[in-house]
Amino acid sequence: MKNCLKLLACCALCVSLGASPDLLAQTSVSRKKIPAAQDPTYAALQSAQAAMDRKDFEAAVTSYQDYLSQHPDDAAAHFQLGYAYSALQRPADARTEYEKAAALKPDMAEAQLNLGLTLLDTDPAAAVSPLQKAAELTHDQARPKFLLGWALERSGKLAPAIEQYQLAEKLDDKNFDIRFALGRTLLSAERAADAEREFREALVLLPDSAPVHLGLAQSLFAQKKLEDAAAEYALYLRSQPNDTSARLERASALADIGKDDDALAELDRAAAVQPEGIQALKLRSLVYFHKKRYDDAVPVLQKIAALAPQDPDIPARLGHVYLEKKDYPSAVRELIVAIKMNPRDTDVLGDLVAAQYLNKNYAAALQGMDLLSQRKPLPLGTWFIRATCYDKLGQPAPALEAYEKFLQLNKDENNDMYFEASARVRFLKRELENKKR
Repeated sequence: MKNCLKLLACCALCVSLGASPDLLAQTSVSRKKIPAAQDPTYAALQSAQAAMDRKDFEAAVTSYQDYLSQHPDDAAAHFQLGYAYSALQRPADARTEYEKAAALKPDMAEAQLNLGLTLLDTDPAAAVSPLQKAAELTHDQARPKFLLGWALERSGKLAPAIEQYQLAEKLDDKNFDIRFALGRTLLSAERAADAEREFREALVLLPDSAPVHLGLAQSLFAQKKLEDAAAEYALYLRSQPNDTSARLERASALADIGKDDDALAELDRAAAVQPEGIQALKLRSLVYFHKKRYDDAVPVLQKIAALAPQDPDIPARLGHVYLEKKDYPSAVRELIVAIKMNPRDTDVLGDLVAAQYLNKNYAAALQGMDLLSQRKPLPLGTWFIRATCYDKLGQPAPALEAYEKFLQLNKDENNDMYFEASARVRFLKRELENKKR
């Protein structure tokens, strides 16, 4: 999920901010010419404006600098110089000029907006303040609120970002960028149902948007709407077939709804793009387990064990697979490794007890059951297994006691364990009586 959210953020950045040198012109109030006076020093200003008109930004910079050397308090000229620097991809110089313009004229919305935009990529937290001022100065415009939301989102302040996106949406509810950004941020804030609604609205505005299909898929996945999520992932992957993260998420959704063959097909497609990592291998081993393809699951789990030797989940899974394969010595070996790595894992301990018992390690099975009984109530059948262990070890007294406890608790007199326990009770009683004679 994390990787896909990064992709969504990148897509939103491209959609919202673009990469054009005219970015600031497109996202702020249009540049206005500064009226020229009769003072000869204004010739430099006129020359600067003419250079800006023909987009000769290098010449504009020189002329504005000449003019500002004589008129350092002209906020509009500082703003225009900042604009020229922005067009020349000189953000540090642009920032300086926008800051001067904002300091000289705090109510210049254009300066506050462009200052915020200049900071947005490199220091989104610093961009918040000027964009907040720009949004306050242009309270009826959606764009500054949208950009403020973007700065807040990139600063990790999701709740206020959502608030700003919502305010922007009220002013411009047909704006795709705003809908998409709001959906993305709601998803990051774990408000998947609200995110779903925004993504669906965004698709109305731009039906073929791959990032929106991805966002919608993720919001559906988070709500466990797995059939719909798988369908949206498929739509996204039509245009982004090499996105292995999305393929893994789709495979996970398909596995969760029992479509194991489709899940494997997605895993195979992802593996054709790049070698499988631990996440993909874990999912593949799980699908093999679902399909009872234990022989296929084992080498996959062994590969994961080599990649992540400190992960206790892997020997635990291997041990469980070996149990299903009836390879009890191997099951015991792996489960002992798993329990050493995570001694508090009750499920692994339960598997180890079963493996030890089936491998005829009766003393070890009894020891495991004693430990397991300290952690949780054990099922009725455990008394039968305990009795059998004592029986196999030639300990008739504790065996008889455990068989009798099983019979006392057992309410089903027709199962095989009941008949076997009854027979062993009769036999052990006679044996113990004979020993007393």
